[in-house]
Amino acid sequence: STGLGRALAEAVIAAGHNAVVTARDVAKVADLAESAPDRALAVALDVTKPAQVVTAVRRAQERFGSVDVLVNNAGYGYRAAVEEGDDADIRTLFETHFFGTVAMIKAVLPDMRARRRGAIVNISSIGATVTPVGSGYYASVKAAIEGISGALRGELEPLGISVTIVEPGAFRTDFAGRSLVQSATVIDDYADTAGRRRKENDTMHGTQAGDPAKAAAAIITAVESSEPPAFLLLGPDALAIYRHVAKARASEVDRWEELSGGTNFE
Repeated sequence: STGLGRALAEAVIAAGHNAVVTARDVAKVADLAESAPDRALAVALDVTKPAQVVTAVRRAQERFGSVDVLVNNAGYGYRAAVEEGDDADIRTLFETHFFGTVAMIKAVLPDMRARRRGAIVNISSIGATVTPVGSGYYASVKAAIEGISGALRGELEPLGISVTIVEPGAFRTDFAGRSLVQSATVIDDYADTAGRRRKENDTMHGTQAGDPAKAAAAIITAVESSEPPAFLLLGPDALAIYRHVAKARASEVDRWEELSGGTNFE
């Protein structure tokens, strides 16, 4: 209903494709369906509710015959030091991001396998790579999505179905505003680490350099390519951060190479 999801829905519809656009409050995506009533369908969907997952996929298949591309974009940010995280909030985060993604994948796969074609796009975050302080739970849930996506790609590639992980950097969406949740617990000892990333200290919202419309176009280009990428970074910031982390990790591996390699039986 907002951000990258809305931008992608708009781009898909503008490109002339059929689109099923979903939101927990279907009224928030009604305008997208009304913009192309012959090619777009708005459906209420809370990915944490199994019955709604089944219904959404069934309605898509009834209207358009099949689901060719699934984009798992449902989610929101969560900020807290690890010690500050509320157990109920953390479980809800995983239910939405991870288990919701898995439920959607399982719902579309039988038909994709039968047709031996399809594409699955799982939206992750550069946070999964950089694991910033204050976003440990968000980074971990995105890392879980990336882990299952890697295995899934190996399972589905022989069946003609592609799986792409997308790691966006900072885009000018409502992610750091309405879509960001944080722990009610605040521990002063984390003020200079995780505390700097709390909403009240966030200075990035509304100034991000990333254009959601360009991100949407990039995702479409990737999916429509003859060999969709397994891993797609979006944004020059994501590129720079990923390369920095990879270089630092390689340096750490080299530093501890002797210890790492000395664990076999003599």
